[in-house]
Order: sequence, then C-alpha cells, then structure tokens
Amino acid sequence: MTRRELARMIDHTAIRPDTTMTDVEGVCAEAVQFGFGTVCVAPVWVSLAVKALSGTGVRVGSVAGFPHGSNLTVVKSVEASMVMEMGADEVDMVLPIGVLKSGGTELVQMDIAFVAKLVHRKPGGIVKVILETPLLTDDEIELACRLAEAAGADFVKTATGFAGGGATVRVVRLMKEAVGDRVGVKAAGGIRDYTTVKAMIDAGATRIGASQSVGIMQSFDAERGGSAG
Repeated sequence: MTRRELARMIDHTAIRPDTTMTDVEGVCAEAVQFGFGTVCVAPVWVSLAVKALSGTGVRVGSVAGFPHGSNLTVVKSVEASMVMEMGADEVDMVLPIGVLKSGGTELVQMDIAFVAKLVHRKPGGIVKVILETPLLTDDEIELACRLAEAAGADFVKTATGFAGGGATVRVVRLMKEAVGDRVGVKAAGGIRDYTTVKAMIDAGATRIGASQSVGIMQSFDAERGGSAG
C-alpha cells in the first residue's frame, strides 16, 4: 500500500462534543496536507468544512442519529437530508441499537432505508451504518450487517467510539464475512497507528475512521522510512 492509498482510505474525524471552529479548520487543513479522503464533522460544522475543502478533492462527511441511534427515523432523515443539502457527500448514521436488540428487524431496516434513500439522491452520496459493535453480540452484528445491506447501505461501520469500545480485528473480520465485497467495511474507534490500521485492512476493512489520522500517517512514514507515493 502506498502512502497516498492509505490516506485516501481515511475519514479524518472531528466529532467530539467539544469540537470547536478552530478544531474543524485544523482537521480540514490536515486533510488537505496529508491527502485524506474525507473529513467527518458534526452537522453544525458541515458548512464550514465544505467551504474550507472546496476544490481540494477532499469529501465532507457528517452524521445522523449520532451517537445513540435512538432518534426517530424522521429526525435522522431530516438531519441526513439537510447535511447533504449543505454540501456533505457522506452520512454515517447510527442504527437504533435498542430496537435491534429487541428483535425489531423490520424497524431497523426501515430506519436505514429511509436515510439511505435520501443520501443516494445526491450523485456519489454514501451512507455508512454504525452498528456500535461493543454493545452487540456476534449474532446481532451479523444480523445488523444483513439488514444494512438489504436497506441499501454502502458501508457498515464498527462504532462511534462513545460506547466504551471501538474496532477490533475479530469484529471487522466478522463484519466482512457477513457482507463480503457487496458492502464496504469501515473500522473506527480507537485506531491510532499504522500497525492497527494494517491489521484492520487485513481483516477486511475498506475505510478507516480516526481522529488520530496524522499519527497514523506519521507511524506509516516511520515504518516505511518516509516513502512517498
């Protein structure tokens, strides 16, 4: 993997509740500097990110139903629709975790499908479904992956990073086995260096979500001796 290929796989994220305007401007500048594929910010910062990244080739992503997934579907749909209208290209939505664990499979699939339909109105629009795997059993993870695929998701994603855990190699491999090559797999939560990224990619991840993206690139350079490309 080249440095450029790695950078393009990364969603450089600034989604903490205390994220400031300065923080968003900083991650946008870093994304341009390092060539990250996407910057992911909260809805309130989408317009700022779109303006900062205009003409750079870096995509803007945002979230819906974040971080608990318990919002009404109509609220998630409006949120997703509005951030896309503001210029976002991608939406990471949290599925209704408690509904999934209660056996409400039809409601979960409908929740995802409504958001996916709105996001896909924009050419190239991408929706990623956050499963929050630290809160799920293996069977629930597999079920959530199948429901997300059936609902039209482009990616399934491990976690928000706010539920006491994040991505693990075992879970990424489980998700990849569930969706095959039909849906992408985004590993997110607790990823801070290239060694971890490589393990996630080897397990089947096709996207990486991280707030420590610069550190990942620095560790890649250290391992590869600063090789470019």
